[in-house]
Amino acid sequence: MLNKTLLLLPHPDPELVAHDVHRRVNASLSRRQALDTTDQAGSNPCFTGNPIDDCWKCDPNWPNNRQGLADCGIGFGQYALGGKGGRFYFVTDSSDDDAVEPKPGTLRYGVIQVEPLWIVFPSNMMIKLKQELIFNSYKTLDGRGANVHIVGGGCITLQYISNVIIHNIHIHHCYQSGNTNVRSSPTHYGFRTKSDGDGISIFGSKDIWIDHCSLSRCKDGLIDAVMGSTGITISNNFFSHHNEVMLLGHSDHYEPDSGMQVTIAFNHFGEKLIQRMPRCRRGYIHVVNNDFTQWEMYAIGGSGNPTINSQGNRFTAPSNPFAKEVTKRVETPDGEWKGWNWRSEGDILVNGAFFVASGEGAEMRYEKAYSIEPKSASFIDQITFHSGVLGVGGRNNNLGMWTTTGSEGNSGLDSYSDDYTDEMSGSCSTNRLSFSVIVLAFMFNLFSYLVMFTSSTQMFMML
Repeated sequence: MLNKTLLLLPHPDPELVAHDVHRRVNASLSRRQALDTTDQAGSNPCFTGNPIDDCWKCDPNWPNNRQGLADCGIGFGQYALGGKGGRFYFVTDSSDDDAVEPKPGTLRYGVIQVEPLWIVFPSNMMIKLKQELIFNSYKTLDGRGANVHIVGGGCITLQYISNVIIHNIHIHHCYQSGNTNVRSSPTHYGFRTKSDGDGISIFGSKDIWIDHCSLSRCKDGLIDAVMGSTGITISNNFFSHHNEVMLLGHSDHYEPDSGMQVTIAFNHFGEKLIQRMPRCRRGYIHVVNNDFTQWEMYAIGGSGNPTINSQGNRFTAPSNPFAKEVTKRVETPDGEWKGWNWRSEGDILVNGAFFVASGEGAEMRYEKAYSIEPKSASFIDQITFHSGVLGVGGRNNNLGMWTTTGSEGNSGLDSYSDDYTDEMSGSCSTNRLSFSVIVLAFMFNLFSYLVMFTSSTQMFMML
């Protein structure tokens, strides 16, 4: 049953959290630079300068220590445990035929369980949801080593829960669904009204980490966090082909959203995006070391007096001379937003981009965050190089093409239609794990099959 009594308490010192993010970035970049000076960088591909990736990629045995990922979070979502300490659950069935009585082996069956689960995918998988996928607390989706796409009705709903990690998953072509019963736990299902069609909807939840996902082409937002949600990190993702990318906050007048705290770090906001990267209402939003590759209206917007701390990002403005401004105060008179705390520190502004700061005395309030200078955005290429899904199914490796009929519940692959090619990047850069890690991932998946088909409980526990 949905836990509507979840305590959504913000961190008492958000500037200290921002300070810690910079400390970790600086430490990772310093290690990388030390290797560069000693000509060892090529022999140590795990040292990327990205503190999240360096945390787990530098373990050559990561496929057998997957739950170590839970120790690698940064920012406000760093306390998300996911399914750490729980057993592994293998998604062996890509179907989603029954939202009330899901079959064992399906993704839906795994995410509704009460116990902590680390959910993995032994093979490439296209999961076409019939209804929104409602999670229970303490779950990790770990798509490393496989090419996993989630599409269709919903898609992912995190409502009144905590401690969820979503890692290395394609999420796209999500459309509205609902007006039917959907199960949210082994003991509860209920009637769901029509969903918005978000890629990931975070509703009254805390301790959430979304990392290394590729998101595009959904009906509403790619990621929306509302109704007092807090303790969120959105990192290393690739966003493309969408209008309203990210909404943080339910409304200007919903006071619980004042405690919303979100870290947006190391993401690539890519091609064919229009606005809301993010659009904030209330709360404290730390936007750090992201690459914004053009927009059509604006990049960062807000209303309701949010605090926006923009540090070490690269903003590349579009060619449109009337859309050069990074920021937008949405439907707010000048006299109201002059005192809002919006600051830009260490950002690089390209092609005429400009950031309109505001807030008298904000320098004092940001003193802790600024005590470690944010790294220059000249490092952005290095930090965000592997944004989006890693390895198999990465940004230059697609499963196929999507038809425009998906919004009517008839989504599917169409090898002849070029309307919705699932291109996650316009660049030609290779976005893959090192060869040795891929081999280890393959060995892990092979071992997973052996576990499933030998019915050996002891072997299963060895993972």
